Amino acid sequence: MSKKLIGIDLGGTTVKLAILTETGEIQKKWSVLTDISDEGSKIIPSIVNSINEHIERYNMSKDDFIGIGMGSPGTVNRVNGTVAGAYNLNWKSLQPVKTIIESGTGIPFAIDNDANVAALGERWKGAGENGDNMVFLTLGTGVGGGIVAEGNLLHGTVGAAGEVGHITVEPEGYQCTCGKKGCLETVASATGVVRLARDYADKYAGESKLKIAIDDGQLVTAKDVFDYAKQNDDLAVKVIDKVAFYLGLACGNIANILNPSTIVIGGGVSNAGEFLLDKIQDYFNTFTFPAVQNSCKIRLAQLGNDAGVIGASSLIKELMSKKDDFQKGSH
Repeated sequence: MSKKLIGIDLGGTTVKLAILTETGEIQKKWSVLTDISDEGSKIIPSIVNSINEHIERYNMSKDDFIGIGMGSPGTVNRVNGTVAGAYNLNWKSLQPVKTIIESGTGIPFAIDNDANVAALGERWKGAGENGDNMVFLTLGTGVGGGIVAEGNLLHGTVGAAGEVGHITVEPEGYQCTCGKKGCLETVASATGVVRLARDYADKYAGESKLKIAIDDGQLVTAKDVFDYAKQNDDLAVKVIDKVAFYLGLACGNIANILNPSTIVIGGGVSNAGEFLLDKIQDYFNTFTFPAVQNSCKIRLAQLGNDAGVIGASSLIKELMSKKDDFQKGSH
């Protein structure tokens, strides 16, 4: 029997897990709740228990697996397999994730940042089409991303490469949680779209169902704003046009520097689909020079919630291929 991979996507609410083939096909998947009580001390032991339980359930053993890969929020040390600063997991101190999982399962382990891992998933089995130069943007509660250049995932000096959410798109714009102003995240995340809508509604004097909903104190979501825009609500159209402007500007700057073949857009906000993509493309064309514009496609992510577990499992393939290369070179 060919050996399997295990992929883990660690989130603030749930941990998604999957058993995959070497070629990245998901065979089994399940999830466990993320228990952040007691400073998150139960999270990793519960993952270990869940993996061991499922291996036993499927009449498998640790020897059936090449390894386990994980995507995690926070600052990830890939060499030591530790995570720091994952505040949504209530992790206040350094977490020795690799040590606990390897000793608990007996299976080799690799880890990277969750946005990087999602980028690897989309590159391997999704919209990235295995390209050597691709960029992934995820538009959710925040804006994250990952960059693959010349076939390698970029990490940077302190692991902050690919933090596309902090590209400045409005120098005097909204305050960002990172401490500076005008980050893409403040205007293109789900919360950013709503913030823009509320600001625009304050100044808007025309007919608009979106304005009525906001003025009425209704709970308006980013999806609502997009839905109103698709119905040609004048205020909503103006808001989404501005969101697309900011995304087109950011994608244009990324493409002018990196010249990727594909920029993949995922996350909840991307559920607006081609409606949003067409608008981003128009602005992207304005902000790129011809050689870049003609060689880069902007595409919607294809894997949805599976991007994380698929990308995580690919970390192990990469780790093992590097070990093989090292061993070949040492003979």
